[in-house]
Amino acid sequence: MTKKNNMKVIPFWGCMMPLKYPQMELAIRKTLPNLGIELVDIEGFTCCPDPIYFKARDKVKWLTIAARNLAVAEEAGHDIITMCSGCISTLKEAQHTLAEDPDLKAEVNRRLKRINKEYRGEVSVKHAVVMIRDDLGLDRVRESIKRPLEGVTVAIHYGCHILKPSQIMHVDDADYPAILDDLVSALGATPLEHHEKLLCCGKGCMDDELPLDMTGAIFESIEKSGADCMGLICPTCFSSFDMGQILLSRKKGKTYNIPVIYIFQLLGLAQGMGPEEVGLHTHRIKADKVLEKIKGSVKVT
Repeated sequence: MTKKNNMKVIPFWGCMMPLKYPQMELAIRKTLPNLGIELVDIEGFTCCPDPIYFKARDKVKWLTIAARNLAVAEEAGHDIITMCSGCISTLKEAQHTLAEDPDLKAEVNRRLKRINKEYRGEVSVKHAVVMIRDDLGLDRVRESIKRPLEGVTVAIHYGCHILKPSQIMHVDDADYPAILDDLVSALGATPLEHHEKLLCCGKGCMDDELPLDMTGAIFESIEKSGADCMGLICPTCFSSFDMGQILLSRKKGKTYNIPVIYIFQLLGLAQGMGPEEVGLHTHRIKADKVLEKIKGSVKVT
C-alpha cells in the first residue's frame, strides 16, 4: 500500500471525550499534526449513537442516527477518523449493515429525508490508530519522536469494539492483535503481554459487582506483568480503569496504583510534550513513575 504524505480528515469526537475526558482530545489535537494529519472540524455531529444499549432498544433508529452522522461527513467531503472504540464500532457496523441490506438503507434514507439528509455510503471511517498504520505507516510516527519512551513498559488493553466483530472491523487478528503493541513499540516503549489483555473492561455489564470484578482481574494480570502503566485507546475503558482503581480500593480493599494512559498521550510524551500538555495531571492515578523513566531522554537528531 502506498503511504500518504499528508491527510485531511474529519474528527468524530463522540460524547465522552468532549464531556468527560478533554485531555484525550487535547492529546489528539497536539500530536496528529506532527504526523502530517490536518483535522477538519465540522458542525452537525451527534452521539454516534451508543453501540450497546441504544442499538438493543431500537436498531433502526440507531442506524438512522449513525447514517445521519455519516451523511454530515459526506457533505463535507472528507473521511472520518474516530478516537473512541464505541464510535468506530457504531459507524462501521452501520456502514456494513446498510451496504448489505438495500431495503433497510432505503428505509433509513426515507427517515433522513425529513431533515434533508441522504446517506450514500461514500465516506471512509477509521479509528485514528488504524489510519496511522494503514495510510501513513509507523515510520511516520518514529520520525516524529523527540523523546523515545525507552525503559517504559506498557500493558496494552485492546477492549472489545475496535476488534470485534472482526468480519466488520477488519482491524487485526481479533485473538492475537498487534496494532497497539506495534504503535507503542514505535514510541520506543516496550509492550508487555499479560493474561487478561483481551478481557472486556466490563462497562457494558448490567450488574453492580461484575464490572468491578473484571476490572480487578485485569489489574491483577497487569500487576503480575510488572508493567509501568496501562495503554489504551477507548475513553469508556478509561472510565472503568482510572476511577475503577479508586473503587477497587474502597470496595475490595485492593490497591494497584497503575497509571492508565491514552495512547495519544504516550505519543505526545514521546514527541517531547510535557505531562500537562497532554493532560496527564487530570488523571486520578498519577503517572509519576512513567515520567521519571523518560525524564531527560531526548532523541539526538
